[in-house]
Amino acid sequence: MKIAITGKGGVGKTTFASLLCRAFASDGARVLAVDADPDANLAAALGIPAERAAKLQPVARMKELAEERTGASGGYGSFFKLNPKVCDLPEQFCLEHDGVRFLWMGTLEQGGSGCACPESTLVKRLMGHLLLERDEVVVMDMEAGLEHLGRRTAESVDALVVVVEPGQRSLQTARQITRLAADLGIEEVFVVGSKVRDDEDRRLIEAEIPAPQLLGTISFCEEVRRADRENCAPDRLSVQALREVREIKDRILARRSN
Repeated sequence: MKIAITGKGGVGKTTFASLLCRAFASDGARVLAVDADPDANLAAALGIPAERAAKLQPVARMKELAEERTGASGGYGSFFKLNPKVCDLPEQFCLEHDGVRFLWMGTLEQGGSGCACPESTLVKRLMGHLLLERDEVVVMDMEAGLEHLGRRTAESVDALVVVVEPGQRSLQTARQITRLAADLGIEEVFVVGSKVRDDEDRRLIEAEIPAPQLLGTISFCEEVRRADRENCAPDRLSVQALREVREIKDRILARRSN
């Protein structure tokens, strides 16, 4: 099962990603959590201690590794391999915590990040390996765009989940992502409502998102806010949030089987 999670910044997608990883792991699945958001917070949401997370480096910034694997020797403009070996990288750079393995993919932060440079090639090849060649549950916390997903890898995503909050700007982002996903050939695009406080919030989301696309909603929860303040995993403090995400996980599996 390969799941990519996206949405407008601040809607709670990283919280949802961490809870989804926990829901799969508690059911006995082998889970790999991948942080591909430039505003990387998934490690903290998974409860990885700050001192351990501080030792991690995103793959996207491993310039020497990228040059070694691609055979690049002359810097930008030189010839290099477009299909470098990456199968050993997850085991080499993953950090395991509480039954979930974590990989910080990162993104290319400089201008022209879509160019065919060694770092970009390594990241895209690794993303393809995770989606196409790994036999496990992969949950990717992504930025709002889908730049990491080329057409071949995008077609291998079992589900793209867009997290929204009850607001028109967030819902507009969801519609834009849905259109882009269709262009890339992603067939299963779902929506999860987050930070839902009352029936009015729920009705707004249900009115804007077609029923077959809506997986469910996650209630606004003071325990989740407290987990963020205390820098700990939300599943440790909010039984309710974990229960709601577990139900969403079951719906993903049920719709995939159908």
